[in-house]
Order: sequence, then structure tokens, then C-alpha cells
Amino acid sequence: TNLDKRVPPDIRGTYAGLAHPSVISYLRKLGVTAIELMPIHQFVNDSFLQNKGLSNYWGYNTIGFFAPQNSYSSSGQRGEQVNEFKSMVKAYHAAGMEVILDVVYNHTAEGNDRGPTLSFRGIDNRAYYRLVDNDQRHYFDTTGTGNSLLMRSPKALRLITDSLRYWVTEMHVDGFRFDLAATLARQFQEVDKLSAFFDIIEQDPIISSVKLIAEPWDIGVGGYQVGGFPPSWSEWNGRYRDCVRDFWRSQPSTLPEFASRLMGSSDLYEQNGRKPVASVNFITAHDGFTMNDLVSYNEKHNEANKEGNCDGANDNRSWNCGVEGPTNIHDVNELRERQIRNLFSTLLMSQGIPMICAGDEVMRTQKGNNNAYCQDNAISWISWDYNETQRDMFDFVSKLIHLRLKHPVLHRRRFFTGRSAGDDVSDIPQVEWLDHNGTVMDMEDWSNTHALSVMIYLNGSDIPETDWYGTRMVDNDFILIFNAHYEP
Repeated sequence: TNLDKRVPPDIRGTYAGLAHPSVISYLRKLGVTAIELMPIHQFVNDSFLQNKGLSNYWGYNTIGFFAPQNSYSSSGQRGEQVNEFKSMVKAYHAAGMEVILDVVYNHTAEGNDRGPTLSFRGIDNRAYYRLVDNDQRHYFDTTGTGNSLLMRSPKALRLITDSLRYWVTEMHVDGFRFDLAATLARQFQEVDKLSAFFDIIEQDPIISSVKLIAEPWDIGVGGYQVGGFPPSWSEWNGRYRDCVRDFWRSQPSTLPEFASRLMGSSDLYEQNGRKPVASVNFITAHDGFTMNDLVSYNEKHNEANKEGNCDGANDNRSWNCGVEGPTNIHDVNELRERQIRNLFSTLLMSQGIPMICAGDEVMRTQKGNNNAYCQDNAISWISWDYNETQRDMFDFVSKLIHLRLKHPVLHRRRFFTGRSAGDDVSDIPQVEWLDHNGTVMDMEDWSNTHALSVMIYLNGSDIPETDWYGTRMVDNDFILIFNAHYEP
């Protein structure tokens, strides 16, 4: 809200600013049902950033797991931030929206063995941190930050669970997104799906009652765990992001996986009894390009981070539509807008839970920076001075969201089976895949490496679910058409 002129200047960029009626009205008009806040636990700035005149804008550097970040408070920084945060949550609940926190329990702000020593290291280093087995002067790090919490330590586990309970019972949040969640399952070297962390979460009546979302990877060996979390968890589906990006830049052999991702990724989640809500579908997040930059840049441009453009991912699965960065060429801009509409349409017509990165709905740009963690400035902030193109994109995304909310066939609670549910419901399959001629696709069609278009029939009369009143759901039938060829 730093640039939002509708919000009073003294509360911009704060909890109170986020709770301002104009902000809530904007989100309701868009169709948002829940907001996920990046880390708001008390964090500190890294000295190497301060030395360069930068700051830890994202906040993945926690030091206080029970305190809301004081710099986000407009009413004071000596405890006043607690009530301000609570008031913000209350305002969102009153508007019918949930509040989910991005939490960082995999590491702390105390860095590697060289420090700084701020808290847990000085209290009991061995009880809180994973140390190298044969050289306990050094940390075993699977997070890329210098340290990892010791997830087999009763003290570390109690710290985490007490913190989670506090944010549910006292601050009234509705769920958590766990940063680098694979690290939390490492009691020893490997990711353990039967770890103490999972057991404690599942058995806790408070924590298990809220939404649990995993970022299902870390940087350690075997850390990529998409599809590997317990049934009560949802996951950021990184394979969805990668596949959808590849399909819309016309990469070969993407159609079969694209079809699976559209239908909720049953290949990843159904085997252990999970439902489509296990998949949090996204195309962009805080990491990487914005939606606008995804169709405007082939290469990252992170010079503002003062690391020689060496930070951030190199493979972004992006396509600049023929020109790197901003351009006045009408055809290029028109193609970019069409690509953004394609990406949003895919996201909001997919089974599972859609997640939109704030500002994408108005074509926010970070000028090609795909790692803006240290940019607390106009590079990261949302500009609220929209042009006509941006307003049109907002309206387009809003209509898609409300269409999705209105039609249960677009967000089923169970996976499609590809056949009729039986009884007297319908003899027509729940879902049918058609080629560009409207003919049911066969194995030859699916194995065509250059296939870039598909039609999908969704049977709205064959939803094996009931509404809140016990009445069987009946919806309209839909035909979705996806065409990734350059020519429409």
C-alpha cells in the first residue's frame, strides 16, 4: 500500500494500511477469498544488505516467532503492533476473507557459524540448530541461509508448535504456508514423511484445524517433495507452474502433462487419498518474474541487487514475445497481453486452489528483476495509477475469478474420473478431451509432440457431490479451449 493514494499516508505499508476499507474493497471486487502474507514474524536485516544500502524486504530472516514485525505498525513499535495486527485480521474476517501467514521455521536470522549471535545460538546452540556430525563447529544447512533448525530436538519442536498455536488462538489467523517445508521433515539426513514434526502437527487439535500449506522443497539432497506431504496438507505445485509456463511458450511434448495439471494433478496427489485442494496452483509468486515480466523478458535483470546480476534463477521458462523489456511495438504488446490472459485463464479454469501474486492482475512489473528480496522501493511496490490496459486486465481477471466461484464444475472437490458416475445421473463422461476438430483424442493425438491445442468438455450434470444443504450439485456444462499456437 506504499503507493496507494486512497490510503492515508501515515498508515501506508502497515497492518492498518492493509486493513483500510479501500484495500479490502479492491480485493473483494477482484474476488479474493484469502490473503497470504509474506513473513510478518519479527525479522532483522542482514548486515551485507545494509552495507549496500539495501534491506531485507521479503522478511525471510526471522528472529521472533511470537511477535508481529514492529516496522509494519503505524500505532507504535513497543507492543502496539499486536493489537494493530489483530484488528487487521478482524477486518478481513468481517469482509469474508481468510488470513494465511507465510512462516519461516526452517532457519533463523542467526546465519552460519560466524553469526550473528542474537538469540537461540546463545541460549542452546546444539538444541536448536543442526550441526555437522563430525565437526560441530559448523552448521548442516539445507536452506541456503547458513543454518537449519534441528527438527528432532524437543526444544525446537516445542518452539514451532507453541508459535503456531499462538498465532491461531491469540492472533486468529486461518492457516500457514511453511517456507522450505521439506527441511521441517528432516529429522536426520533425509526427508522423512513419518517425522516427529508431521506427527505433532497431525495430533495437535489446534494446529491441525487450520489450513496447512507446504512449499514442498528445500536445497538439500532429495529435497524436492512435490506430492509427498500428508493428506491434510496442501502444496505449492511447482510442477504446475513449470508445465503451464512451458505450454504457453509452445514447448514440445507438454500437452499430456498440461492436461493433468489442469485437472488438479491427480498423478501427484490422488494415490494417498488426497483431493484436488492438495494442489495450490500458481504461475508466479514472490520468487521469480511477475506475470508481466514473464512475457516481457527472456533474461533476469537483477543489477539493482548489487550482486553483479549473479543472484536469482537463470531458467525462468519465460518468453519476451520478441523484444526484451518495454517496447512501443503494438503487435508485441498485444501479444504480451494475450499471453497474460492465457495464463490467467489457465490458472482460474484449473482444478485445485489458484494463487495469484499481488499486482499481477494489473500487470505489475519488477523491470525484469526475478529476485527482488532486497528491493523495498518502487521495483517491488504496486503502482495504483493504472492505465486503461491495466484496468482492462483487472476486469478480465475479476470476471474469471467470479466465474470460477459461481460454477462448482470448475473447482470440484474430487478428481475427475473420465467416466460417468453411474446411477441415473448421466451416460456422458465427466470429462472428455477433444482435438481441434472436436473429435475425441486417441493415443496418437496424445503422443503428438507438436500438439499445442486441446478442447475439454466438463460435464456439469455429473458432479458426485452435494452442497451445504445436502442437495446434489448440478452445474452448466463447459467446453474449455486452449490454443498455444502463435496464430489464434
